[in-house]
Formats: sequence, structure tokens, C-alpha cells
Amino acid sequence: MIFVTVGTHEQPFNRLLEYIDNMKRDGVITEDVIMQTGFSTYEPMYCKWSKLLPYKEMVENVNDARIVITHGGPASFIMPLQIGKTPIVVPRQKQFGEHVNNHQVEFANAVSQRMGTIIPIVDVNQLQDIILNYNDIVASMPLGMKSNNGKFNKELEKVVKEIF
Repeated sequence: MIFVTVGTHEQPFNRLLEYIDNMKRDGVITEDVIMQTGFSTYEPMYCKWSKLLPYKEMVENVNDARIVITHGGPASFIMPLQIGKTPIVVPRQKQFGEHVNNHQVEFANAVSQRMGTIIPIVDVNQLQDIILNYNDIVASMPLGMKSNNGKFNKELEKVVKEIF
């Protein structure tokens, strides 16, 4: 199963939801997809979805998922990391009206460069290749990072302080 979450930010993130829904429609994705769509206006036709989910259900979906895809909000990708998943992070971008600035792009890139624990995707058109090769990509990532929560949290705090 693939779980997609776009958080609760008030601007829509239709670009990501529609791209994944189209991959499901076209048979590129054959496994089940569950989406948390937040305040997006796009309503998926080929994936199971809910606007908002209780936290317990979010955790269950992340735990059950083979792949977790999130927007660039730290809370959305830290929880999968804590559960031992390597999330694909697709940051919201100002140019598409998904956020007020590009801080999610900057933050996701910084976390990826410093920690190596997430897979950031700025161009949504790269998502298909990443999903199709996800297991190989994760297998080639640094092994020690996945369960090193304490070190990750300290390094993440440094990154946040530098950015803000």
C-alpha cells in the first residue's frame, strides 16, 4: 500500500494528488493507495481518500504502507521516520500556489543533504521513477540513519535553527 499525506495547510496540493491518482488510473501503480487530501480541491477517482484523518489512523496508515509520500511539512515526514519508513517528500511550492514561499523545498533539501533519511522530489514528474524503484533506492541509502532517532532529532533541530 502507498500512503499519501498533504497535511493540513490551507492551500491545495492538487498537483501531487492528481499525479498519483493518474498513475493509479494508468496502472503504473498497482497496489492500493490511500490519500489524506487536506484542503485540496482535487478529489481522487482511483485512490481511496479522506480530507482529514485522526492521528491514530495516520499512524496506522504509515505503519501499514510500503511507501509513504508526504508534503514537505516536518511533522508529516518525521512521523514516518520514527516508525522506520523512508518517506518520499514532495515539497509544496510557491509557483503552484501551494504555499506562501519555498521553505518546504529548502527544508527538505537540507534534511536530505545532512541526514540522508528522506527522498526529496521537487519535480513531481520524477515521482513515477522513484516509486517504481523505491526498494532499490532505499536499499542504497545509508543504513545507520534509519533507526538513529536521537541523532536525527538533534541534527534536525540544527537545520531548523539555521533556516529560521
